[in-house]
Amino acid sequence: MAAPVSGLESAWQLVTANFTEFQLATVITFLLHETVFFLSGLPSLLFERFGLFAKYKIQKSNTSAYQNRCVLRLILYHVCVNLPVMIFSYPAFKFMGLRSSLPLPHWTVVVSQVLFYFVLEDFIFYWGHRALHTKWLYKHVHSVHHEYATPFGLTSEYAHPAEILFLGFATIVGPALTGPHLFTLWLWMVLRVLETVEAHSGYHFPWSPSNFLPLYGGSDFHDYHHRVLYTKSGNYASTFVYMDWLFGTDKDYRKAKAGGENEGKNL
Repeated sequence: MAAPVSGLESAWQLVTANFTEFQLATVITFLLHETVFFLSGLPSLLFERFGLFAKYKIQKSNTSAYQNRCVLRLILYHVCVNLPVMIFSYPAFKFMGLRSSLPLPHWTVVVSQVLFYFVLEDFIFYWGHRALHTKWLYKHVHSVHHEYATPFGLTSEYAHPAEILFLGFATIVGPALTGPHLFTLWLWMVLRVLETVEAHSGYHFPWSPSNFLPLYGGSDFHDYHHRVLYTKSGNYASTFVYMDWLFGTDKDYRKAKAGGENEGKNL
């Protein structure tokens, strides 16, 4: 006798019955990413535009024209870079073991894989990000992302196409190594998007994750990276701060926090 199907598995069965695995892993994944990204990123844009929660704003706000420029370019980059990458990388993921069929993986498998992805992505991102802050790469690639010295949520994915490919590699290398279920891949993508949007939000609230999660960087940590000179910025980590702590690349940030200095003088 077959095991009973849970509500989550019933919903998954409905999804997989209406789309092919290729469609799910490419177009539906892209649409899920866009939905989560823009819905989570729009609040900080609107907070800036209407002057809401000003006491929690880390820096000054961007102009509406600057915000609109970011959004239009993001749509262009996502359609012309992100979507094709998802489509052309599907065979590689399939080869590495990606599946969408039932049963869904046990929650312990999902949690352990997602934690592994965060740790591995942090390691790769840290070294790649440090490389992007060398003179040539910063000038020709990474300076695009730093056009917004005052970040807001949607600037998290505003970058040169070459950097988008690098960030995509750092995000997908963990799943590629483990050959996850598509459900796990979607969960990882959603959590990663929410994390990077929060880190670029430009607001540090009493309920910000960095106030509760050990080693989590968050908006205040990453905002410092954006508002100082690229040669002095440090804080290269993606999600957690242990890599910066181990290699001393957060020392200026820690010194500024401890002394209550005005970090903006480094601009």
